[in-house]
Amino acid sequence: MKTLSIIKYTFAVIGLAMLVGAFFLYQNTSEFVSTAIVAEGEVVDFETHKSDGSTMYAPVVNFRTQDDAPYQFVSSVSSNPASYDIGEKVEVLYSEANPQDAQINGVVSLYLGAIILSVMGGIFFLIGGVIILVGYFQNKNRDYLQANGRPVQATFQGVSLNESLSVNGRNPYVIIAQWLNPATNELHEFESDNIWFDPQDFIKSDTLTVLIDPNNAKKYWMDIGFLPKKA
Repeated sequence: MKTLSIIKYTFAVIGLAMLVGAFFLYQNTSEFVSTAIVAEGEVVDFETHKSDGSTMYAPVVNFRTQDDAPYQFVSSVSSNPASYDIGEKVEVLYSEANPQDAQINGVVSLYLGAIILSVMGGIFFLIGGVIILVGYFQNKNRDYLQANGRPVQATFQGVSLNESLSVNGRNPYVIIAQWLNPATNELHEFESDNIWFDPQDFIKSDTLTVLIDPNNAKKYWMDIGFLPKKA
């Protein structure tokens, strides 16, 4: 399904872009920290805003530079409840060239943006990467079985929805077939690859060809090449 193919690569690209952005944001922050001047600041007020129905509090901090010039800034990080109390002393890092470019010296205040980007990027990249890897190994397994598999005739049992996978609110179909191994008297059930249309009306035979690994019948691939290609 083209939509699934687009989704997996889109997730992987977005995730990678976020991870790269997180890296550069971390690098920029680390460079700022290495060159910043340390000063003592005091929380004098809070700037508030609404987020998801909650009131968030960003501390307003006063501090003085080395030449005793007064400055004030609003922290880029807000929280609920407030992370500081009014009158609380905090350590401030500021740029000598631009003292207004200041931050409270703390992991959250300095690196929250990089942390959020890296977590979100990791999730997106992982989802896209897993889908890509699953597809890769499925194709590799199919190619191996097409070249080395033992064909058996499995009895058609029916068509079912694969409810473990959903794309745009739709579930793919799978064909179910069974085969009794005469050597072991074990009954094997096989499922086809995902099919993004109902194949029921196109199945004209009571048996379907399944290629199984000669050394492990649990590794198989059902031949559904008789189905029409979806336009």
